[in-house]
Amino acid sequence: MSILNSCTLVLFTLFLYIDRLQVSSFTNEFQFHRAAIVRPLLTGVSRQRSFDRSSTYFAIKSSPQLVSVEGDFSTDENAATFEKGSIKAYLRAFYKFCRPHTIRGTLLASIAGTVRALLDTPGAFSNAKWGTMLPRAFIGMLALLLGNAFIVGINQIYDVGIDKMNKPFLPVASGEMSSSLAWAIVLFCGTVGPVLVYNFFPKILFKLYMMGWTLGAIYSVPPIRTKRNPIAAGLTIATVRGFLLNFGVYYAVSDAIGAKFLWSPKVSFIARFMTVFATVIAVTKDLPDTEGDKAFQIETFATNVGVSRLAKGASAVLLFNYIHAMLTGILNRNLFNIIPMIAGHALLAAGLVARFSELDPESIPSINKYYKHIW
Repeated sequence: MSILNSCTLVLFTLFLYIDRLQVSSFTNEFQFHRAAIVRPLLTGVSRQRSFDRSSTYFAIKSSPQLVSVEGDFSTDENAATFEKGSIKAYLRAFYKFCRPHTIRGTLLASIAGTVRALLDTPGAFSNAKWGTMLPRAFIGMLALLLGNAFIVGINQIYDVGIDKMNKPFLPVASGEMSSSLAWAIVLFCGTVGPVLVYNFFPKILFKLYMMGWTLGAIYSVPPIRTKRNPIAAGLTIATVRGFLLNFGVYYAVSDAIGAKFLWSPKVSFIARFMTVFATVIAVTKDLPDTEGDKAFQIETFATNVGVSRLAKGASAVLLFNYIHAMLTGILNRNLFNIIPMIAGHALLAAGLVARFSELDPESIPSINKYYKHIW
């Protein structure tokens, strides 16, 4: 137990250190201008000039006009550079490999689910055995982060060709990280995560974890590769990031404090709201990637209906989700805190409308800004 706790603390310290590097230096990280890589691939120049990963990496670093899909690695001509092969370079590559925006989503969902479970259980704070619960909570968080890294990592391995067009700042596509190292990280995360859940949590949570693990893998891995079908891809992401993550965290905390799990109105609301929200994320994530998806014959809602129509539809669904949250608060005043349920979601809805009104479907930076707002 002490060894696992030590490993947990070490890895969390590593994430915090890498995040510090990102705040201080990665904010200025260079990214590839889409046209610089789309045109050669579509015109066949790439067949004449081998797409050497190391040269691609340094081309990315020297390009003065670059665009970030996720907003984590914006551009600046005076950005600090790291010597290739240095520890900082490896840490930066590892950080980007884990897809920071998905880490934040996992952490926020875990914290929200934990707090909700504790608040729903009378005496949970005063009677909690923190000496036992906190290490278990860290192990659970570590298992979630390992599962997240496994899913996003295996996606980068199998999508390397598409990422060279859509997300060339990612470490496997840019050459910052070798394929063998990427596989090593994926295999480690995909093995250790399930082992932790199996040994420290109820069997139902292990089954749910492996369900998410499997869905996340077949999203990217042939021959199933559900990402090729927009409906299957949307259902996969909505299930994993919407229902399984939020339900699993709530159930795990309830089990840890000895409380019986019940489908209360609050739990039901969280499951409904986040499943719809994750569905919106599942379809809007493809908005900036239409060029690469078309080139590699990946069918998405964005390629089928167009950026403008998809953004309108996604915004409408998300807006109705906020309205649903406000109505839930109004109709159940005795169960919910009226201020965050009504005023909070009203502010979020207003922010969504304001961001959508600024969207230019013909501008990649504008699309990225819209997508980042939803995340």
